[in-house]
Amino acid sequence: MFQNLKIRVGLILVLAGLCIAAMFYQKQAQGDIVTLGLDLKGGTYLALEVDETRARLTDEQRKDAIDRALKVVRIRVEGLGLSEPIVRKSGDYRIEVQLAGLRNTSSARNVIQKAAFLEFQIVRGEALRDALPRIERAVVAAMPNEARGAAAATPAGGVFQQGAGAQKQDSVSVGKPFESKLARAGSQGQFLVAAADTAAMAKYLALPAVQAALPRGTELVWGVASAEEAQGFRSLWLLERQPLVTGEALESAVAATDPQFGRPVVNFELNRRGGRTFGRETGRNIGKQMAIVLDEQVFTAPVIRGQISRNGQIELGQATLDEAADLALVLRAGALPAPLRVVEERTVGPSLGQDSVNKGFVAGLIGLAMVVVIMIGYYRLAGLFAVIALTLYVLYTLGALAAMDAVLTFPGIAGLVLSIGMSVDANVLIFERIREELEAGRAVRPAVSEGFKQALSAIVDSNITTLLTAAILYYVGTGPIQGFAVTLGLGIVISMFTAIFVTRTLFTLYLERRSPAAQGLSI
Repeated sequence: MFQNLKIRVGLILVLAGLCIAAMFYQKQAQGDIVTLGLDLKGGTYLALEVDETRARLTDEQRKDAIDRALKVVRIRVEGLGLSEPIVRKSGDYRIEVQLAGLRNTSSARNVIQKAAFLEFQIVRGEALRDALPRIERAVVAAMPNEARGAAAATPAGGVFQQGAGAQKQDSVSVGKPFESKLARAGSQGQFLVAAADTAAMAKYLALPAVQAALPRGTELVWGVASAEEAQGFRSLWLLERQPLVTGEALESAVAATDPQFGRPVVNFELNRRGGRTFGRETGRNIGKQMAIVLDEQVFTAPVIRGQISRNGQIELGQATLDEAADLALVLRAGALPAPLRVVEERTVGPSLGQDSVNKGFVAGLIGLAMVVVIMIGYYRLAGLFAVIALTLYVLYTLGALAAMDAVLTFPGIAGLVLSIGMSVDANVLIFERIREELEAGRAVRPAVSEGFKQALSAIVDSNITTLLTAAILYYVGTGPIQGFAVTLGLGIVISMFTAIFVTRTLFTLYLERRSPAAQGLSI
């Protein structure tokens, strides 16, 4: 089929058109004809390590935590929708993340660092009333000045309501620092703490004696940002310490919009084992509130209306749909085995990346100009054919990178330039073999045919060897090494096509258009 000249020319033109279309589409979608890496486009670099502020780990535990966290972070970063993000291990105890072209670094940082430890716990707000005397004694014993301050103050939120009535302000506030900062909220198990009192309340909750004074098997947990907090309050919940199920039973989580109220929610599904446990426990607690706790903060606490098995929903209140999508992403990725902290954060500005692009572009132009001058000056018409093939090679390579949405890095440019050199080298081998055939007295057509035939084995051998090297580099390398390997391997395949197929087509087209008497070839 490819012996037909029209088919050969048609294939070359169709491939060129497809490459131009791919680059145009990429330009419209990304702003560049090829997706540029962090070193060329700019972006964010993060280095993460295990946060050991709460508990020290052994070297083996730290290494295991990093290995497990690497998988979670990679899933989360890939879920951000960025082009070719780089997530890799650096040494034994560090994770490196490169996010090319990212501008909203805080959002990505929050997604990466979020522990995503999910629990479903029963609310026990009514049990706090009986424990209040013990809690107050614990606070007064540990902080006597707090009791005197509570007696002198009359805070606006210092009423602990009971049923339909309420105790008077002065009877509660005198000598009762804990209760003076606590007010009953509208829902069954939620309490509100004034924003000005949250620091003091946090100190109370950190006291071991206060934790011991809580009802057995319960804990006080803060809520996340809500409408009440926007008005100057922070919510506090008393929960059963033992969760019904945890996020380990989670199979999927998807952000959606509540069709009834139009608010963002996260729909989740548990595995079979978790679903059985969830169904049994929710059936036992119908009519009670169930808090959905993520990273030790209550997101919402709906009332259990009936038995729930595998499917449920997390309401996010005033959150946006993007925040719901981020939450669904971290829940799908799973909980981090240990908290991570950012030990290094570096932003590569677009100006620095553009400077690298400009320098690489100038270097490429100089190299191509020298190749054009040398090839045409030495091989004349055949050299012109090589230059045309080389131009198509550049077009095909850029088009393939755009179609694959591959990332072009500075090492990738080096691989591209190297493959250009190999393409020219293939043409040199072919032209020298044709020259030998012409010097031996062969006619032009047989000389061209024999020259391509004799040079083919050497071209294929050298290119396959380099292609295997590129494959090994991609398999064992990371980041920039892989970028170099991708462009080198892709360039080799395309250079073989242009050096052999395109150049041969140009020779054939030239010879077909010449009269038999004028078929001399200067080479």
